[in-house]
Amino acid sequence: MQYSNFISSKTQFYQLSAPFSLESGEVLIDVQVAYRTWGKLNANRDNGVLICHALTGSADADDWWGDLFGSGKVFDSDQDFIVCSNILGSCYGTTGATSINPKTGNIYGVSFPRITIRDMVHLQAALLEYLKIKSLRLAIGGSLGGMQVLEWALLYPKKVRAIAPMASPGRHSAWSIGLSEAQRQAIYSDRNWQGGNYTIDTPPVQGLAVARMMAMITYRYWESFTNRFGRQQDESNQFAIASYLQYQGQKLIERFDANTYITLTHAMDSHDVSWNRKDYQSVLQSIKQPTLIISIDSDVLYPPVEQQELVDLIPHAQLGLLKSTHGHDAFLIDMEALNEMVVSFRQELDDEQLKKIKI
Repeated sequence: MQYSNFISSKTQFYQLSAPFSLESGEVLIDVQVAYRTWGKLNANRDNGVLICHALTGSADADDWWGDLFGSGKVFDSDQDFIVCSNILGSCYGTTGATSINPKTGNIYGVSFPRITIRDMVHLQAALLEYLKIKSLRLAIGGSLGGMQVLEWALLYPKKVRAIAPMASPGRHSAWSIGLSEAQRQAIYSDRNWQGGNYTIDTPPVQGLAVARMMAMITYRYWESFTNRFGRQQDESNQFAIASYLQYQGQKLIERFDANTYITLTHAMDSHDVSWNRKDYQSVLQSIKQPTLIISIDSDVLYPPVEQQELVDLIPHAQLGLLKSTHGHDAFLIDMEALNEMVVSFRQELDDEQLKKIKI
């Protein structure tokens, strides 16, 4: 596994015995899922908590959400059986573009099929079945993770009893699709792209680095960059913000794959809870689970108006507004405030209250 050194030694793997059908109609065989767990499944098998990760994340939720783990916190392994799996299409242990295609014996690369958020959720559901989890107390995630959480409520309404999507929309806007396309075009323009048929030794690192630099600008906010960098320059007379973005681009190319980035951003663009269902309003109104929608007041990627729309349409939804100068990434930075919001939400929803809600 090319990126195995970027995942925890505690990672476990589950391989599906049956073919896995995608929304597109294509079928994958020998699909593998990389996952982590914390805590123990109770006798009723109903104390599951599912964490859904974002674009370049992995199953190692205790790395990027470590401050939310612990006694009395959001993820309390004394109370919950917590699961986080690497999503379909990623490069951290779950089948994706960097995996070997069992039909050819070669790496999938650009031939890896288009996937959707729903495909990711169906694969997670197969994992939970394997783990013998009867129901989830909570499904939670930010950004791309939040998109998965919304689909969990719609695809498996009897399996999940509460949801907490954060910094996520109900569908990808023209703004977000445009940003994704600009990032993909940066990768395509790299001379090493080769139509996606690049080698392990010569990947399109410059294009991927530029894509990451673009993304980082949307992950933060004007005030955050102004306060941190201003117009400072380094010893080579380069602006500090330029050095920072270059550093972020370099970090990503060392740990992530370009075809994977293409696959996952296309999946995000396909996100629309009303696709092949009813109208958008009716679909959101059909979500019956208690819902905590977390919005970030400085988020320019998925602005608060998109989360307010979810709150207005989902019957049992409440808004948690995270006030931050950090922009979209605040759900990975302002963890103390985030922990307080989610813990408070969970305390309102003990098991007896959840059982009274007809799903």
